[in-house]
Amino acid sequence: MQSDEHRALVVIDVQRDFCPGGALAAPGGELILPALNRYLASAQRLGLPIYASRDWHPEVTSHFKAYGGEWPPHCVQGTPGASFHPGLELPADAIVVSKGQDPERAGYSAFDGQTSSGDSFLTDLRKRGVEQLYVAGIATDYCVKQTALDALRAGLRVNVLTDAITGIDARPGDVARAMTEMKNAGAKLTVGLPAS
Repeated sequence: MQSDEHRALVVIDVQRDFCPGGALAAPGGELILPALNRYLASAQRLGLPIYASRDWHPEVTSHFKAYGGEWPPHCVQGTPGASFHPGLELPADAIVVSKGQDPERAGYSAFDGQTSSGDSFLTDLRKRGVEQLYVAGIATDYCVKQTALDALRAGLRVNVLTDAITGIDARPGDVARAMTEMKNAGAKLTVGLPAS
């Protein structure tokens, strides 16, 4: 087991627009909040870096239906829908990773994003010596999956916290296929943050 300084928690896109009442709500978006908050509290106790990714789209992007994409407008920069869900208990020192700003790219993965200091997500992880990620959030079949797969490609170990994720399932079976794809790629599907 790796020591705490080599692990990090990554909370993916727990934003208003992806929760019930939002522009692109994932069923169960609010139901995972208690588990997410338990993981956030555990990560704080363990001294793990905590990352929170967010979609941060421009108003005009090929990601949206009006411009050739598949999705309704959501998580537009600076709008209420782009804010983190008010029930998410992010610590003040959580590292925000903004993604989806490129109007020509979907930006599903946290690895497409950057921190407020301008570092890529992977660069920030490397600076902190992170070798293992615990991944949670929304949506299992898009941003959670792509983040997990990109982390594995980067040589990181990945644990997907199955009690703290939820999907969209735009095509029935997408969530189940995403879980299988992550597992087959080497991600561990698990519950809980080990103490060490």
